[in-house]
Amino acid sequence: MSTVWAYLQTWLDRIDPGAHRRIKGLRLVTAYGIAAALGTLRDISGDVPSNLALGTLAGNIALWASVSEGRSTRYTSSRDLTVLCVACALGASSYVLCAPWLRPYGHAFPEIILAVGAFLVGYLKRYGITGAGVGSQIYIGQLLAYNAKLTSMDMKAIGIATCIAIVSSVVPRLLSGPAEQPPPPSLLPSAMATRYHILTPELVMGIQAAVASLLIVLLNGAYGLLESAWAITACVYVIAGTSSGTMDRVRRRIVGTLVGVPLGLACLPLATDAPLLLWCAASLAMIIYAMALPERYDVACGAFAFVLMVTLAVSGEHSMAVLFARAWETVLGCTLGLAAASFLFPLRAKEEGRSVSS
Repeated sequence: MSTVWAYLQTWLDRIDPGAHRRIKGLRLVTAYGIAAALGTLRDISGDVPSNLALGTLAGNIALWASVSEGRSTRYTSSRDLTVLCVACALGASSYVLCAPWLRPYGHAFPEIILAVGAFLVGYLKRYGITGAGVGSQIYIGQLLAYNAKLTSMDMKAIGIATCIAIVSSVVPRLLSGPAEQPPPPSLLPSAMATRYHILTPELVMGIQAAVASLLIVLLNGAYGLLESAWAITACVYVIAGTSSGTMDRVRRRIVGTLVGVPLGLACLPLATDAPLLLWCAASLAMIIYAMALPERYDVACGAFAFVLMVTLAVSGEHSMAVLFARAWETVLGCTLGLAAASFLFPLRAKEEGRSVSS
């Protein structure tokens, strides 16, 4: 037992030296838990004219705002968390307001709104870490509204959930204080050489994500994909600043998904017998996700795939067709994202560009 514990401690120190990301992982879980709990209070949710679980919406907004935030001081982190929660609400509202205009043209047409969000995920990276977070939050808000089938009747719920999420995400950050550090600098789009003159790297990344997303919308319209939104999400988040970087992210995401999904499926019997134990496992997996995300994308994807499987099961979704669809359509999205990054204005690092030209 001591040998296993020593190995685990060594692994944790290697992937997360200084325990900074472990603290952030705990903050993610805490933010979600506070928001979910506040959303269930009758004094808050009692008069909300919505069929949506308010706590679930608020918890997701707080969770993903905390994931996207990467500042080093309490003030800047709290400011960004507030902005990111509002951006998520704007994304959800944009879907709610625009989807009714697109539904008459076919069941897949509302997903065009997700393609717009996919473009913003890449394009807004030109404004730094806050811009990248805002783009991601707008898309996540659209995705939450899409999956929950929100309508104009849910606008009040979106507003209340956003207020809950701001409080729930800011308070844990204030308590964590200087124990956190910003993520290490990575290869930014501004370091890319587009070779296309008027097209900035961020614009190219946005176009690549949007085109891949539109292809998935067309496939859904023609063949009726069961979980097309997850394919769109996969293609959005595998596109990196270079074609080679995208290929590496695709490989890591597929490997992580192929490991995390079977682990989640193996734990499904606990959904009826020990749901609390399964929620604890999901919380631990989210902490691992936060620890691994900056540098070990494969581990992060595996942890997140596990969380998706077990939370779906605990929430009452036991259809194997749906669970497997989320797995293979993730692979489909990764493949289309890689194709877009490889053939549609492919990006290369400046060093690669100089070596090719020489």
